[in-house]
Amino acid sequence: MEKKKKFILPENEIPRQWYNVAAEMINKPQPYINPGTKGPLKAEDFYGLFSEELSRQEVNETDTWIDIPEEVREQYKLYRSTPLVRAYGLEKALDTPAHIYFKNESVSPVGSHKLNTALPQAYYNKIEGVTNLTTETGAGQWGTALSFACKVFGLELAVYMVKISYEQKPYRRSMMQTWGAQVIPSPSMSTKSGRKILTENPQYQGSLGTAISEAIELATQTSNCKYALGSVLNHVSLHQTVIGLEAEKQMEMAEEYPDIVIGCFGGGSNFSGISFPFLRHNIKGDKKTRFIAAEPSSCPKLTRGKFRYDFGDQAGFTPLIPMYTLGSNFTPSNIHAGGLRYHGAGSLVSQLLKDGYIEGMAIDQIESFEAGVMFAQSEGIIPAPESNHAIAATIKEALKAREEGVAKTILFNLSGHGLVDMASYDKFLSGDLVNYTLTEETISKSRDTE
Repeated sequence: MEKKKKFILPENEIPRQWYNVAAEMINKPQPYINPGTKGPLKAEDFYGLFSEELSRQEVNETDTWIDIPEEVREQYKLYRSTPLVRAYGLEKALDTPAHIYFKNESVSPVGSHKLNTALPQAYYNKIEGVTNLTTETGAGQWGTALSFACKVFGLELAVYMVKISYEQKPYRRSMMQTWGAQVIPSPSMSTKSGRKILTENPQYQGSLGTAISEAIELATQTSNCKYALGSVLNHVSLHQTVIGLEAEKQMEMAEEYPDIVIGCFGGGSNFSGISFPFLRHNIKGDKKTRFIAAEPSSCPKLTRGKFRYDFGDQAGFTPLIPMYTLGSNFTPSNIHAGGLRYHGAGSLVSQLLKDGYIEGMAIDQIESFEAGVMFAQSEGIIPAPESNHAIAATIKEALKAREEGVAKTILFNLSGHGLVDMASYDKFLSGDLVNYTLTEETISKSRDTE
């Protein structure tokens, strides 16, 4: 076979449907629970928060394939298919027999995979007559994606950005504002939940759980306004499967199939996107691919969390979600991978982890940046701090393949570039970054609280 580095699908092979893993899971995820009535939630229970179609997708456990609206698919064509790339440079640097591939989601207009779900979420709200959306964002990737999508479909957007990221990542904020969004550092004085948190802890630097609370509060108190979420939920994972569906076809072009699939992990969106289409073959018993979710050691919900019902936000506005969680009151360390600083995992990923289909891997902050720099020097792309976790896990597995003398095929998702995150690289290169070690006592204080 000719030695090729990059594989791109023709336009007519961009997916026309999303893959719904819930329809094929042997053990279905447990239902969301109304915290007041303690009863399971149905699609219509979400209508006050999400568009009706997104609400139906959220609880759909019967349809394996869900059509992508043509208006959304036309917008996908701006950047899809994204390239599948053979990382020959990284393989050489590691002196590994492993074949390493990465799906390059950084080529989207907003620089990350988040646009895959931002576009359909904005579209569905628009056609149902919604005029305003609210959301939260950690590192800013989701906020920038939804800002652009709202501009495409003519919606107004308010973004609550985790305060530490608002300060660490000013250019993410500028991108959102350039596309017309209002950006508020969270916690803020603009909501009841934000004011309560700041009164109790004036120096609090925020969390995704806090920002979610503020965004939901504003959405429920504003006419003709809905809330949008960039990770965790089932409909978000559904939209992201365009990544893995393309990668599956592209791996065929490369005449290989992954032994290991890896994604960084915050709430589960990009990991689900790259893994679920391949995972369906494991569920059917046709393949035995390993799936690794690489999370920060400072926010280890998969590797040190507890599986139970928990709120998705700090104030308790969300339904109770069956998840691996560190507790909705968990305060994550101020790492630069702001998109991974979330206390829980989505219900689909949590059930799959519980059933042994996937595994978690915790990565220290310094190790993640070491991996990112190696990748940049060998492949020419500076990755987002979040993506560095997936690269670090890939390097671990590639070195293990070298020790074992086995030519495994590894696929990871490069979820975004780091060109607006260079302040974090500056800190790493100057030796100012640190690892955050969590004691069992610290974790148990929030994790084990029912």
